[in-house]
Amino acid sequence: MTIHVVGNVCIDTSFRLERLPLPGETLNATAAGDGPGGKGANQAVAATRTGAAVALWAPVGRDAASDWVERRIAAEIPALHLLHLDLSCDRSVIMIDRDGENVIVTAAACAEAFDPLAMTALGDTWAAGDILLMQGNLPQAATLACLAAARSAGLVTVLNPSPLPADPFDLSAVSLIVVNRPEAKALTGEADAERAARRLLAMGAGSAIVTLGSAGALLLDEGASSGIRLPPGEVEAVDASGAGDCFAGTLVGLFAQGVLLPDAALLATRAAGIAVGRPGTLASFPTRAEISALTKT
Repeated sequence: MTIHVVGNVCIDTSFRLERLPLPGETLNATAAGDGPGGKGANQAVAATRTGAAVALWAPVGRDAASDWVERRIAAEIPALHLLHLDLSCDRSVIMIDRDGENVIVTAAACAEAFDPLAMTALGDTWAAGDILLMQGNLPQAATLACLAAARSAGLVTVLNPSPLPADPFDLSAVSLIVVNRPEAKALTGEADAERAARRLLAMGAGSAIVTLGSAGALLLDEGASSGIRLPPGEVEAVDASGAGDCFAGTLVGLFAQGVLLPDAALLATRAAGIAVGRPGTLASFPTRAEISALTKT
């Protein structure tokens, strides 16, 4: 079984600050740095570190920055399918305050130009029983087309629709949707996590997970009378950027290897907790050895 992660790749430029700036204000950062990122790349790396077989399908540019990102990600993911477009590499700027909260701005020309089914061999490569994992960075029409084609081909489809699209999402081809609490409320209008999850199932998803930050997560399966509450581990937040990607990638990676979904989700909350306790995005994700140690507990 292969996890096909279809999404974006970019350079993350991070600035650590005592606090986030006010409108029109300039602040000096306490630290700064570049690293490989993008929700697609982040989730693919997290899934790979669980020991799962992962293929990443994503666009990059034709510049030195794209070459640098490709080398860094290739060291983690052998099955790397990057499409080079005549554009500059996508880039995100992340600002993190002393409490670990962050704001992110992304320039996503490559992601916005990417049509995976039309521009790659993705549809000829996947097989029934594989898993498709997608996010919200690509054009909505391309994302929905991939999900529908994958579901028709017998794949399990997982969607983490972040960033959220402007238009409502059709979830009829989604086996599992993973969202955080604000995303769940934006999609459903429900502030309560369990009511939001039930509404996501009514919109077509087979199962729903709502991540709740320091409160853990909630899992609701189709037909279940109530959701399963997944408690968090004890962590001291340093940098929350990438925690959702760590959760999604770890969850799918473990599930692909036969771990039951509630157990995979519980372990994913622990992995995300490790990431939150460290600075950086990909640099904060648990290592293969740390994921292995989590699964043994």
